[in-house]
Amino acid sequence: MQTTPVVKVLAAWLLGLLLVGTSFFATVSLLNARLYGPEHQVGLYLEALRDGEGGKALGLLNASVPDGANPALLDGEALRRAGASLEDVAVGEARETGADHVEVPVTYTLDGAGTTTTFPLRRIGTEWGLFNVWRFEQGALPTVEVSVVNSVQATVNGIDVGLPDGRATLASFYPTAVTAQYEGKYFSAPERHVTVTGREAPPPLALATEVTPELTRAVDEQLHAFLDGCAQQTVFQPTNCPFNYLTDERLAGDITWSIEEYPAASVTPKDGGWHLAPLQGSARIDTQLRDFFSGAVRDVSEAVPFEFGADLEVTGDAVTVTPVVRY
Repeated sequence: MQTTPVVKVLAAWLLGLLLVGTSFFATVSLLNARLYGPEHQVGLYLEALRDGEGGKALGLLNASVPDGANPALLDGEALRRAGASLEDVAVGEARETGADHVEVPVTYTLDGAGTTTTFPLRRIGTEWGLFNVWRFEQGALPTVEVSVVNSVQATVNGIDVGLPDGRATLASFYPTAVTAQYEGKYFSAPERHVTVTGREAPPPLALATEVTPELTRAVDEQLHAFLDGCAQQTVFQPTNCPFNYLTDERLAGDITWSIEEYPAASVTPKDGGWHLAPLQGSARIDTQLRDFFSGAVRDVSEAVPFEFGADLEVTGDAVTVTPVVRY
């Protein structure tokens, strides 16, 4: 039986429709897997982190900023620095965890250590009845606690952050690295860092403040000036000074004091301020004494060890050392 031209045309038409339909559904399936899949959402979020686009990242992650948390790390340069050490990122395939729920694993290297973070997402509907719409499960951002001894400021991810009462809680995206340090004229704290790999809070960043050489010089200058002033007094017991010379012989010449060894200042934090450890040094007295009974005159040159305390106050650029001498 011969096929009529009409049948041939109709068959070709039907075959074309079948091919178009097959191509259409294949395209929809491909788009759902690529552009509309949960993995794509995760990729967009990670891209926003790298670009320092905090608003976009926050919206994609569907996260809230905890009450009272400082948002300084959530945008711009601080955010870009947080993700600067994020390398070898690989977004894995979504795994079903329930009806319309999946989790997407992301492996990466952060600060040189290999880690995996899993992002939970859920399907919330479709667009045009064809393309799946995925959204991150709602949650709160993790926080990083930063503290510094005897300061109300620190540098976190390259920006200055206020620390009321020496402490602050900062909201953070993840996966990121948070670095904190303090550098002042008289005090500094070495750099410390933590990695934030999920919604759990990482260990606190506690900065241990240390004295800078500038403060040591300022303290030494004032201690030297105090002791040099004491050495200028030509008496056995210089007034308000930590050294003296006891004798039952009569003075037979001039009294000259000199400082042989100046104290080495040791500054430590204490009760929200700074404490100077007890100061030890040595002076020397040169004079002549006459024996009370024989009248003989002898030269005297003796080392006189001494010890005293001092109060230290540091306010802005002002350093004040107040010697405390007790007899």
